[in-house]
Amino acid sequence: MRIAIIAHLKHAIGEPFAGGLETHTHILAKALQRRGHAVTLFASTRSDPTLGVEAICDETSLLATGIDEANDVAFFREHHAYLRLMTELRLRDFDVIHNNSLHYLPVSMAETIAAPMVTTLHTPPFCWLESGIRLGAGASRYVAVSDATARLWSAVAPVDHVVSNGIDLAHFPYRATPDPDPYLVWYGRIVREKGLDLAIDAARRAGFALRIAGPISDRAFFAAEIAPRLGGDVVHVGHLSHGALANLVGGARAALCSPRWEEPYGLVVAEALACGTPVAAFRRGGVPDIVDPHCGVLADPDDVDALAAAARRAVLLERPACRRRAEMCCDAERMVDAYEDIYAEMAVSGRFAMPASATDPMPILSVA
Repeated sequence: MRIAIIAHLKHAIGEPFAGGLETHTHILAKALQRRGHAVTLFASTRSDPTLGVEAICDETSLLATGIDEANDVAFFREHHAYLRLMTELRLRDFDVIHNNSLHYLPVSMAETIAAPMVTTLHTPPFCWLESGIRLGAGASRYVAVSDATARLWSAVAPVDHVVSNGIDLAHFPYRATPDPDPYLVWYGRIVREKGLDLAIDAARRAGFALRIAGPISDRAFFAAEIAPRLGGDVVHVGHLSHGALANLVGGARAALCSPRWEEPYGLVVAEALACGTPVAAFRRGGVPDIVDPHCGVLADPDDVDALAAAARRAVLLERPACRRRAEMCCDAERMVDAYEDIYAEMAVSGRFAMPASATDPMPILSVA
């Protein structure tokens, strides 16, 4: 099939990955290529060129520095990039378009292109994307990455399928034994909503050292809340490649997952389990869909003492059970199988028929 994938533009789709969305898009595009599909990835200029990339914009996170003028420039660059792309897609010949962006224009303009579009909902609802979906009047199909995410979107859009994100299990090999030096691990984008400050406090209360990996995406948060907490037992090791990250995660006694928000899926949980590393996590969003009592322990959200207690219990769990859980529900090949089935159905049935109400004047939606 001829498949177009629309990526988001804040970060490159390539290593070292800025976060779960970049990882997901890369895994999906690469797997579809291996299966013989003709894939075109519309992404930012620094993205992995082996993915069949057509660059539509520079990486806009380089502009989003917290300065209003820079953020305005990033907003308009993304707006014009997606507007140009959606206009050009009217003339392109694809069997299906898979929208993995978080932008309002692909969904609001889906009705203007002939190829059927499926949009994966990677986040809880937020004003810009919600408005775009309402304006699109059902021209795209919607897939959620977890049952929790599907429930959150149910009042806005009909979610046809839940397809859990997957990981390349070969990139996170199983470790039968952790490192001799006991430590916990936390990794991901260092931003307030990921709750690293809570994880640091929980690790200390549990009596374990903590190693941290990931990009500093919110420098103000890092300076105010994370840097003062670093010390001999808590170390930020930087933003690591896949191989180095897998080695770090596999060597840990347990991985901490501490979201302050409704984490849509929890890719770091899947990756830790693949390495055989048990998980201690806040009971939020899609995380409970992955963690069962054999591979992890869930704690009440935002409760540092509960997370510390969960970590002390998690380190006692059996590592083979963690790997089995990852193989059963986190394998990227299963994810790609599900998307191929959706693509095949869409290629036959074509773009959604527009509901009768779509011909009515659309209300003006406030995004303030």
